[in-house]
Amino acid sequence: METLHPFLLEYGYWTVFMAILLEDFGLPLPGETLLITGSILAVQGDLHIVPLLLFAWAGAVLGDSIGYGLGRFAGRPLVIRYGRYVLITPHRLDHAQTLFRKHGGIIVVAARFFEVLRQLNGIVAGTVEMPWWRFVSYNMLGAALWVCFWGILFFEAGDKAKAILGSFNDLEVLVIAGLVVAGAIMSVLVVKRSHRTARTEK
Repeated sequence: METLHPFLLEYGYWTVFMAILLEDFGLPLPGETLLITGSILAVQGDLHIVPLLLFAWAGAVLGDSIGYGLGRFAGRPLVIRYGRYVLITPHRLDHAQTLFRKHGGIIVVAARFFEVLRQLNGIVAGTVEMPWWRFVSYNMLGAALWVCFWGILFFEAGDKAKAILGSFNDLEVLVIAGLVVAGAIMSVLVVKRSHRTARTEK
């Protein structure tokens, strides 16, 4: 956070906007950290919280929308062609598409709050052809909740901001670890079920 202070002081809100925009369609940039750092600077009077939140929200919406476009127009052909190397088959892609049709809105909103999921959110939604208008609606909602949560939380926290950040980082690691374990278990079950189905058909 101390390393990012000079960038925010020199380039202001545009630093937050560009970092979040680029992070949200896959690039490994500290968008969330910049938002939090900007909120702390707003407490100190170096920035203003309202334009900070607006720039962050705009970057989040546009970044995920670019990711959606990449997934929609280039993602599926690439997945079908190379997906087998990472155990992604057309059948599983169709299953993901069904999930997004049923629960896509919740997935888009919730993914915003987790590293990695946030970067892949728009790309996956586009790849499984989630309806554009539905994605945009939930993307705008998720971005607003995410920006307001982190921005206002640390703006209101003031001097206690760093301690709160440490607690959330620990929680996020546990949640992501749980998701990875759950995903691994589900993958094993899917593979076993596929083998059983294949044996039955033989």
